[in-house]
Amino acid sequence: MTELQATKSERASGGKAAVGRLFVLELSGGRIHTMNTDGSDRKTIVSDCRNCDGIVVDVEAGHIYWTNMGVPSLNDGSVERADIDGKNRKVIIPEGGTFTPKQIHLDKKNGKLYWCDREGMRVMRANLDGSKIETLVETGRGDADRHDQTKWCVGITIDPQREQIYWSQKGPDNAGLGRISSTNTEIPRGETATNRTDIEVLFDGLPEPIDLELDERNRVLYWTDRGDPPRGNTVNRTPIDVKPKSGDMPEIVLTHLMEGIGIALDVPGNRMFVTDFAGSIYSARLDGSQSRNFLYAQGNLTGIAYAEL
Repeated sequence: MTELQATKSERASGGKAAVGRLFVLELSGGRIHTMNTDGSDRKTIVSDCRNCDGIVVDVEAGHIYWTNMGVPSLNDGSVERADIDGKNRKVIIPEGGTFTPKQIHLDKKNGKLYWCDREGMRVMRANLDGSKIETLVETGRGDADRHDQTKWCVGITIDPQREQIYWSQKGPDNAGLGRISSTNTEIPRGETATNRTDIEVLFDGLPEPIDLELDERNRVLYWTDRGDPPRGNTVNRTPIDVKPKSGDMPEIVLTHLMEGIGIALDVPGNRMFVTDFAGSIYSARLDGSQSRNFLYAQGNLTGIAYAEL
C-alpha cells in the first residue's frame, strides 16, 4: 500500500471514502496544524496556544481537544476544545483547573477526557464539557514533591476492554528513572487517589518515557522515549495481556528520533506517526519498518493525532 493509497480508505460508513488527516501541535509557535498523512495540504487551524502538548480528535462530534501547559511555575494549565476546522474555540478546563496538562486521551464511549498533569503530579479526567474534574492518581503534593521529577505524570492512554489506565512518569533527563504504570479507571472503594492499592508498575528504569498509544486490536502498548540512546530517542512497544517478567525490557521498533514526543496509530492501515522535539514527523509500519521522515525543522513539535474524516 502506497502512502497516497493509505490516506484514503473505504472504512467510513455510508460507502464514502474517509480521508486520513494528522493534527499536530507546534509548541514553539503555539499553533495547531492539520495535514494529509504525507505532509501535504498543511493548514494552520488554531493559533495563540499556551504551550500546547496533547491533542485528541472526536470525529463523531466534530471536535478537537488539546491541553495547554501554560507556565509551569504558575499553575495555569487549561484544556480547550474547537471544531475540527479550528472554529468555535472554547476553554473547557479553565486556567488553574489543572497544573501542567500533558497528553490527553478521549474515552468516547463513557464521555470522558483523561490527561496527565505533570507538575500537578496527577492523573485526571473530566466530562467532555469540562465538568466533573476528578483526580484518579496523585503521586505527590506541594512544592517539595514538585521538585522530584520522578513524580511527574506525562503520557496517558486507556484500555476500555480491561478498564485500565496506563501512564508514564519520565523522571529527570536521562536518569534511567522513568516508569510506566497501570491502574483501574475507578478508584477502589474506601481508597483515594493518593493511597489506592491497585497501581502496578509495568516497566521501571526507562530513560524518559513520554506519550503512549494503545493498539486495542492487537493488545499492544506503544510509547515514545526522548532519552539518550540506546533505549532513548525511540518508539517502544509491549503486549499488555502478558505481564512482563523481572528484567524484561520492551521491544524497540523505531530509533534515531530527536527527542520523541507524540505518537498516533492507524491500526487498520498498519501505520504509526511520530513527532519529535526537533520538529520532525515520521511515519512507519507498526513494526517500525518502512520508516520515513516526511517533514523536518517544523519547530518544537509535541502531540499528534490521527483521524479519518
